[in-house]
Amino acid sequence: MIKQYDQSFVLETAHTSYIFRLLPTKQLEHLYYGKKLTVSSSKDIEPLIEQHAFAPGNTNIYDEEHPEYSLEDMRLEAGMIGKGDIRVPFVEIIHADGSSTNDFLYHDAKINTSHTPIKSLPYALNNKEELEVTLVDETYAVTLKLYYNVYYEYDIITRRAVVINNNKDEIRLNRLMSTQLDFLNHNFVFTTFNGSWTNEMNRHDHAVESGLYINASFTGGSSSRANPFVMLSDKHTTEDEGDVYGLNLIYSGNHYEAVEVGSYGKMRFVSGINPQNFSFLLEEGEIFESPEAVMCFSAHGFNDMSMHMHSFINDCIVRGTWQHQERPVLLNSWEANYFKINEQKLIKQAKAAKKVGIDLFVMDDGWFGKRDNDQSSLGDWQYDPKKLPHGLKHLVDKINAIGLDFGIWVEPEMVNVDSDLYRNHPNWTIEIPGCNQSEGRHQRILDLCNPEVVDYLTDVMSELFSSANIKYVKWDMNRTFSDIYSPYLPANRQQEVFHRYIIGLYKLLHHLTHSFPDILFEGCASGGNRFDLGMLCFMPQIWASDNTDAICRYKIQNSYSYGYPLSAISNHVSSTPNHQTLRTTSLDTRYNVACFGILGYETNLADLSNEALEEIAKQIAHYKAHRKIFQFGTFYRVNQELHNWCVVSDDQEEAVGMILQELVLPNHQFHQFIARGLKEDMHYHFFNEEKQYNVKLFGDLINTASPVHIKQDSLAHQVVAKFVKMPGEVEDMHTTGSILTHGVCLKQAFSANGYNEQVRYFQDFASRLYFIEKESEKQ
Repeated sequence: MIKQYDQSFVLETAHTSYIFRLLPTKQLEHLYYGKKLTVSSSKDIEPLIEQHAFAPGNTNIYDEEHPEYSLEDMRLEAGMIGKGDIRVPFVEIIHADGSSTNDFLYHDAKINTSHTPIKSLPYALNNKEELEVTLVDETYAVTLKLYYNVYYEYDIITRRAVVINNNKDEIRLNRLMSTQLDFLNHNFVFTTFNGSWTNEMNRHDHAVESGLYINASFTGGSSSRANPFVMLSDKHTTEDEGDVYGLNLIYSGNHYEAVEVGSYGKMRFVSGINPQNFSFLLEEGEIFESPEAVMCFSAHGFNDMSMHMHSFINDCIVRGTWQHQERPVLLNSWEANYFKINEQKLIKQAKAAKKVGIDLFVMDDGWFGKRDNDQSSLGDWQYDPKKLPHGLKHLVDKINAIGLDFGIWVEPEMVNVDSDLYRNHPNWTIEIPGCNQSEGRHQRILDLCNPEVVDYLTDVMSELFSSANIKYVKWDMNRTFSDIYSPYLPANRQQEVFHRYIIGLYKLLHHLTHSFPDILFEGCASGGNRFDLGMLCFMPQIWASDNTDAICRYKIQNSYSYGYPLSAISNHVSSTPNHQTLRTTSLDTRYNVACFGILGYETNLADLSNEALEEIAKQIAHYKAHRKIFQFGTFYRVNQELHNWCVVSDDQEEAVGMILQELVLPNHQFHQFIARGLKEDMHYHFFNEEKQYNVKLFGDLINTASPVHIKQDSLAHQVVAKFVKMPGEVEDMHTTGSILTHGVCLKQAFSANGYNEQVRYFQDFASRLYFIEKESEKQ
């Protein structure tokens, strides 16, 4: 709800309040954002207002009529340059006379009954209430509009800004943030998620003490280096208790999140487009729209904040046919074949996929042009007749006849110099004419600033997607930007390249996703280089990382879960030793991690043993039985000694949990599984799936039980292993939700003192899934 009391504005969600007011100097003073307060009049708000009699020494007062106000010591909704506020600014504009002072003062405000559309960028949907505040710099005839959208039931507030040049002279916009939060104190932890290729989303907690902290991307995309989702929390906040702000940006380009502690102990947070190498010229009458920022506050810890973010993304960011639809289990061809694909191989692998229950077969890179490596053919999106002698449609029809849907890999934004597209249109790439170019993966980037390029890609991709019965598209983007120059733009607009590229990308994606509404699009950018809310407006799921190692993936997926729902996170079970780390983990653990989200496989099923195929078939059957929970359930992270996840159905009648151990701690027998999200007074059945283990896993310990000595890896060892299996532990309990959330004491782990069906085989990188089901009335 949005309310105005005299010159104060109160934005309310189900559990939060956001309050600001008009200062006597006509700036907007931020008063509060946090746990919901009861407000029914302007008098109720008065205790939130800072009392100022004299401005601090060695500061600049805004004007002589208000000597008590120095903007450096005020909490503001939008900080400006030139009038005393020397902290990180919300907006920077260079005017025609060279001045960089901006003096935006309150003009009016109105409450809208729906979200004002953003013309150039995606934004959140399903909103019914918006506050539009207009500020004007009368000296230069420039308008700044601030938009606040309230998503009541999600505890979400979004913010964005629009600059309008009403002056006959052009202005140069060097910075426009999307949101600003000013706090009375700086007792916060600033949490960022940083990394690199195959090493995405490492959580870093920064205690905010003084100075400026920046989390930013300058790669051309939202990047694996610094995800745009960040958190501000109390130093004592846990998964289940304490204050936390979750903050994100609906944008796929260079972003910027900064926290600054000012001279007087106040803290400012800003988020928006990265101002580095950004500048936008606005002629008379032109506007610039910032991306929309997403803000969520919870007084009940990280899990509660995450739940609100997850629901909001599923309902208001993701859209289209697949928004709430369960996603297929796929087999991707990449790690089984790399570039060495052909029709015969793919059909053989698809037949194996059908036998284990796969829904969708995906042909990855290598199918087009002369694509035998990554040095040629990007841009030439016609099938290779040597690899697909009967054509793409023939292959798709064959895969469909097997009983599988078909998906295809593309990388439309890129081009190789060794391609017909580049040879025909060398001026269609982002590169500096006449200069040596720095490439990534032997690629150059097509110039999506150029509408002709966007239209060409729209036509080429439309032709490809309609050429056969294609149900899924993996949309890749495998490099960061270099030699940043658009031949399409004049010299004085070259600092617009990054942002114009993203606008062009969104235009391309908008057309294709609307033209092919039934295709399931999955985003990918060398894994998690563009995992953001902007891409989720077009693609309901994103490949989280090119690293499929289960132990690495646990940490990556765990970090994503703070800001993104399981329905957005695509995971694969791959071969072992893992292709990125050479680590060996059990098939159990690889599945147990990957099933929390969108499950796929990336291995050559045609080469696997019957035993492995049987296990995979069981995994897929299990996943499909619980698919709705794994993809759309309420997800919890549990703090304890082991890694511990729990995902719960909407009605709280069913849950699946996991524990995972990295390295064995010797003689440490006892572990717990801790559930979350259950009804305390409901009775549940808690159990696991019974397993059997290959006796060879125990090495020469077999000789402690065998009447004859058996040499390891001998023929006798092989024969015994074929017929003798070691029983796994069985958990089977009936209890209440309150007990399960307190914790279940599990069967003891092996600790060198004996093994039987009461002992848990729990080696390095071991994991377990546990199932929780509501007891029937008869029980």
